[in-house]
Amino acid sequence: MAEPRTQHRRLPAEWEPHAGIQLTWPHDASDWADTLDVVEPVFARLAALISQYQPVLIVARDPDHIESFSGLLVEAGIRSDRLWFALAPSDDTWARDHGPITVLEPDGPRLLDFTFNGWGGKYAADSDNAITRALAAQGVFGAAPVESVPMVLEGGSIESDGAGTLLVTRSCLLHPGRNPDLDANAIEAEFRRHLGAERVLWLEHGRLEGDDTDGHIDTLARFCGPDTIAYQQCDDPADPHYAELAAMERELAALRQPSGEPYHLVPLPWPRPLLDGEQRLPATYANFVILNGAVILPAHGDAADDIARERLAGAFPGRDIVTLDARPVLRQGGSLHCLTMQYPRGALGIPEEEDPLHA
Repeated sequence: MAEPRTQHRRLPAEWEPHAGIQLTWPHDASDWADTLDVVEPVFARLAALISQYQPVLIVARDPDHIESFSGLLVEAGIRSDRLWFALAPSDDTWARDHGPITVLEPDGPRLLDFTFNGWGGKYAADSDNAITRALAAQGVFGAAPVESVPMVLEGGSIESDGAGTLLVTRSCLLHPGRNPDLDANAIEAEFRRHLGAERVLWLEHGRLEGDDTDGHIDTLARFCGPDTIAYQQCDDPADPHYAELAAMERELAALRQPSGEPYHLVPLPWPRPLLDGEQRLPATYANFVILNGAVILPAHGDAADDIARERLAGAFPGRDIVTLDARPVLRQGGSLHCLTMQYPRGALGIPEEEDPLHA
């Protein structure tokens, strides 16, 4: 029997008001060790941009770790009144995937601590998988309860419209390294139970070379509103991505809103190939970060950056569209959204701020 939908539980959309956003800082015992000199300034600039709109929570290994990068935060112009630190060991820095997924209930937010196993067992993840519990023990989440969920799930693998619809990819969620005993129907049942999902829209197609998440949806297609999906398009028939992304585009065009209407689709331009040696990097404009009052767009030093910015501005009226060069981050297979995890209002034990878009 399928799990019933959890009544009065809802996975909010990312454009709903935030209490803050988490970053997990890189260090010399992570895969970033050889590139800290170019990657840490990107983290600092990202933190500073976030702090212009809302609080930022930085997870560091220990006080000495904080001391090692605090000067970069000052140089980047971070707002110290919106900066908050917590301590926890970490294997890596992808907060989107090891951070908790927050649902909203009548009594307030509930943080779901799903299992993180390094994208299907590809990488060490024991420390990352313990970060949420470490933060809870420090009181980071205030009065919001934390619920452990044994299912393997990464935040980058699900997109929510805030009204009961999830957008996901089969390549990721049905990968045998994650939940080998769960088929698509069983996964939908878990989403009904834990996330209050009413509908799950599955994509069969879409991939990026250099991506080792098995096709996270946040690299491919994103809700920008209940009726709007922005997606990474490829318009170069000679590019090896063309067939897969064209097939994904057709799938998106065939999807329907609960009303039966098609979604408004916003194609994001295709950047020129970026290489690290002979390895192609997973450059995508779909991995943008939504803030209270702004959207941070990954830039790639490409003429397409401006086109992507213009198209996202149309999808997010009233929000600033700011860019940040994401090329140093791409060398480890992810981008800006992958580095962040947002917390809805009431999910952090810090003073709440007015969101100008929802005041």
